[in-house]
Amino acid sequence: MNEMISNNKRLIHPRRLFQIFKYLVYILLAYNILLWFREDLAASAVTFGDTVTWRNVVEAYSATIDTAAWVVLLLLFELETAVISDEKLQGGLKWFITGIVAICYVFITWAFYGYVVKYGVIADVVPFSIEDVCSLVGTEWNYIVDLDDYPPIDSTSCLALQGQALLQVSGLEIIGTAASLKSALGLAIVDIINAGTWLIIVVLLQAEVWLQLKDKLTDHLMRIAKISKGFFYSILFVCAAYWGIKGTFLDFWDAFLWLVAFIFIELNIFQWHTEG
Repeated sequence: MNEMISNNKRLIHPRRLFQIFKYLVYILLAYNILLWFREDLAASAVTFGDTVTWRNVVEAYSATIDTAAWVVLLLLFELETAVISDEKLQGGLKWFITGIVAICYVFITWAFYGYVVKYGVIADVVPFSIEDVCSLVGTEWNYIVDLDDYPPIDSTSCLALQGQALLQVSGLEIIGTAASLKSALGLAIVDIINAGTWLIIVVLLQAEVWLQLKDKLTDHLMRIAKISKGFFYSILFVCAAYWGIKGTFLDFWDAFLWLVAFIFIELNIFQWHTEG
């Protein structure tokens, strides 16, 4: 009985609960890869059809590629800052992790480019005129609800679009109102800002990891990094809030999880530095 009570105490130890919560967040972020893939797949079927190739796959699946690369990078940060000891993080293992990190950076930067291209696609519109929008029901034409949400025109949506000033995404059979296009463009801009800000943060984090391994991460540099990253994290909080108001639940949920996940990484680095 005493042994059972002792085991239960170990299970509910605050540190153990913290670890369980942390890895649950990581699992949820990994699951989001599937959710983003399903959303990208539906959107790319309309915007790219059967023309998705390796040359434009990042434009069609930017969110999926971005999230997958970030999940791998997150796990590598976790290994470097909390799992693998400094003594073991040397030689071949260090070079292997560095190589994987470099590949992740390539994909993250590529995904950032994809967000920029996606914005350019949605921003390139021309006036669209038709007497009866309902004549498009049953055809290949779709309408913009929001970014990455382009359902086919049906009997209900055509009535809502009828009589409104419409715009067409150039070269695509997608139409929408000025308001829906403005909303989609706003979300596309936030995607770019968010992705670019994360790129800056990850460079700062990687610099901290490198300095810590070289035993050059002083308290002064930690304070400078903390202030710098605080500014960029505030931008990410604004992006998350915008998605909470203007975007989908997945937009907000994903942004929230990433902020929580990197709070864990920040805590790892602080503890690593303190123990070092």
